[in-house]
Amino acid sequence: MRLHILGICGTFMGGVAALARELGHTVEGSDANVYPPMSTQLEALGIGLMSGYTAKHLQPGPDHAQPDLVVVGNAMTRGNPAVEYMLDARLRYISGPQWLGETVLAERDVLAVAGTHGKTTTTSLLAHLLEHASREQADLAPGFLVGGVPGNFGVSARLGQGKPFVIEADEYDTAFFDKRSKFVHYHPRIAILNNLEYDHADIFPDVAAIQRQFHHLVRTVPGNGRLIVNAHDERLAEVLAMGCWTPVETFGIDRGDWQATLVEADGSVFTVSHNGEPIGEVRWSLLGNHSVMNALSALAAAAAAGADPQALLPAFATFESVKRRMELVGEVDGVRVYDDFAHHPTAIATTLAGLRAKVGDARILVALEPRSNSMRQGAHAAALAPSLADADAVVFLHRPELSWDAGRVTAALGGRGATAPTVDALIAALRAQARPGDQVIFMSNGGFEAAPRRFVESLRQA
Repeated sequence: MRLHILGICGTFMGGVAALARELGHTVEGSDANVYPPMSTQLEALGIGLMSGYTAKHLQPGPDHAQPDLVVVGNAMTRGNPAVEYMLDARLRYISGPQWLGETVLAERDVLAVAGTHGKTTTTSLLAHLLEHASREQADLAPGFLVGGVPGNFGVSARLGQGKPFVIEADEYDTAFFDKRSKFVHYHPRIAILNNLEYDHADIFPDVAAIQRQFHHLVRTVPGNGRLIVNAHDERLAEVLAMGCWTPVETFGIDRGDWQATLVEADGSVFTVSHNGEPIGEVRWSLLGNHSVMNALSALAAAAAAGADPQALLPAFATFESVKRRMELVGEVDGVRVYDDFAHHPTAIATTLAGLRAKVGDARILVALEPRSNSMRQGAHAAALAPSLADADAVVFLHRPELSWDAGRVTAALGGRGATAPTVDALIAALRAQARPGDQVIFMSNGGFEAAPRRFVESLRQA
């Protein structure tokens, strides 16, 4: 079958393309801009890429056949020329999540990782743990689809040889014609509910609307499956109170069925127990209580899939996180520079707290871009200043088109905050402050105009 994927360079749709190619389909796709890292991965797989959304990409021509099926990404809207042609020509079409659910996941034991924060890291870690377990239990060799490129695998998706398939289960909507959350299409046997907060202000009016979508996911998990649920999260407890038909195991720091006790305050070393019985100690490179919670949920899910949890503990030491999750991009004259995906106040706060526990009194400088839809709409504005409590200085990228006054945030930082109208100005402001021993973190869920690497280069040129 010939598939054309609209929005192919997004991490999710790029993963769909890779899986379709692995299944033997002829795959091509288009995006507003064909860009790495996904374009590089797809080109290596022999997938044809087209820049822009035009009707001609879907029309037959002398060197181009009409697709048998169009797979539509959730960034597509009515009015898009490719979408309008697809509808007018009555081409067969389907959303990415529905195609995945029907074509790849239907015969697999699906392990879905849901939550406002930590989905990508936890999905990558769970796949890594099952891969480790498959050395002794070959049937656990996982397939996966991750919203990023996990360091241990180097690709965002693969079919895998075993029964499990690990998938990042996003609550964002499916497509312009299907406004349910993506994860309702996955029908997992094991589901991690990592946390639940208000986000995606562009599609959800309040947190109750998100809870309803999470309960839709809960309704799809069978009675012989498992729900792995954050023991600290009251909103998830409210979701389960709406009705639950599946055994639940909880996880937490000194709380829940699966418990972690910190040995090092930064979360780099902790012990694990299950139902009061010691499992062992984890030593790894990740930091922060949020990372410990991700680790517990992944370990519990891997155990529910049939792996020996004690035998999995050494695998944590070899886990390589996803790009842009506290990724060290350079160190120049004692200044360490990180690129991080944090774009929600809770993620910002927990990331900075983990770093603070590691570096002690060293200065932490933050560059923050309000890039997500919720950030740009100001949905998190009131919580931003408190989330930056562990930062010694903050430079907030306040582009002219931002619809709300970032000065409210910087004013609440008590002299620790400043705004910059452009990335160039932001880099200059940081450069003027940085000194040996500083930790500099760039936080955005967008490209940030390559600011972290540009900042490193500016340090080298000083």
